[in-house]
Amino acid sequence: MEQKLKRIYIDSSVVYGAPAKEFSEDSKRFWDAFRNGEFVLIVSDVLVDEVKRAPAYVRGLFATLPESQIERIVLSVKAKELAEQYIAEGVVGESSQDDCRHIALATINRADAVVSWNFKHIVYRRAGYNDVNKKLGYPGIAIQTPKKFMEASHDEN
Repeated sequence: MEQKLKRIYIDSSVVYGAPAKEFSEDSKRFWDAFRNGEFVLIVSDVLVDEVKRAPAYVRGLFATLPESQIERIVLSVKAKELAEQYIAEGVVGESSQDDCRHIALATINRADAVVSWNFKHIVYRRAGYNDVNKKLGYPGIAIQTPKKFMEASHDEN
């Protein structure tokens, strides 16, 4: 039986952080694994809008991603409402609306994980996001850095 590829939702920090010295080695492993077909990326219109405003190196990296390994999704009313609930419940502040939209989109679209280098508003807040998800009847979602995701996915094999 063929194993189903994991569906991984990314936010813009995974693209922005790729060349950063402290993230470059782990980012390279993540992107190499993606290009080798180890998982599918879920890319939302929220991410696409963020990348459009990004520096050229970010737009360049994003433009080279193989479309055949990308699942595109759009921000729905349901995802907007869930994102607003994260803010209302105090998981993060109003200024983190796009971060909340990323988590809501990943939750509603049943991603296997969210991968992010955004520690302050996403990774370190995973318990809060999952508490709201549970309260509203949504499943919990794994939220990891690219480094932790790669360690976990290679431990499974």
